[in-house]
Amino acid sequence: MNFSAKPVLTGGKTVLRPFTEADADTMWELVRDPEVVRFTFGPSTELTLDGLRSWYGSRSDRPDRLDLAVTEPVTGEVLGEVVLHDWDPAARSCTFRTLIGPRGRGRGVGTEATRLVIQHAFEQLGLHRVELAVYGNNPRARRVYEKVGFVVEGVRREAHLRDGEWVDEVIMAVLDREWAALRPTVR
Repeated sequence: MNFSAKPVLTGGKTVLRPFTEADADTMWELVRDPEVVRFTFGPSTELTLDGLRSWYGSRSDRPDRLDLAVTEPVTGEVLGEVVLHDWDPAARSCTFRTLIGPRGRGRGVGTEATRLVIQHAFEQLGLHRVELAVYGNNPRARRVYEKVGFVVEGVRREAHLRDGEWVDEVIMAVLDREWAALRPTVR
């Protein structure tokens, strides 16, 4: 098993699809949003439009990760991304991350996108565990993850210095059997 197959996953509020180089312009806007910067990138991260074009243009060639664009179902507008990465074949596990821009927030898009990709991870890819790290000062993201079944496993206290403040890193995970038990109620 690997992430060579890049699926299209469809929900009522979003469609997840493979990235293309053409998505870089929209992602360039999204990665410069203050909330995205605050909760996604380290202070020394330097992004360029050319770098993003190269990055998103190469996502479909990567068998070791799954990067999908979170899109609006009617217009096709890119609202963000979901990513499964750091794949460990022996442990059948990987790490999850997401980024949702301003036009996708507050309407359940992030929750549905997370649910769709986690469902794919367990039910199609046969993963055993999906984990993530979220800043302790990001309650919106944490609520999304908890709704989908992620459980707090630990906290790396004051692990990051962000805007002059120490911020905790919360480690969360969901296991295949937990997903199977929650599946009928996760909507």
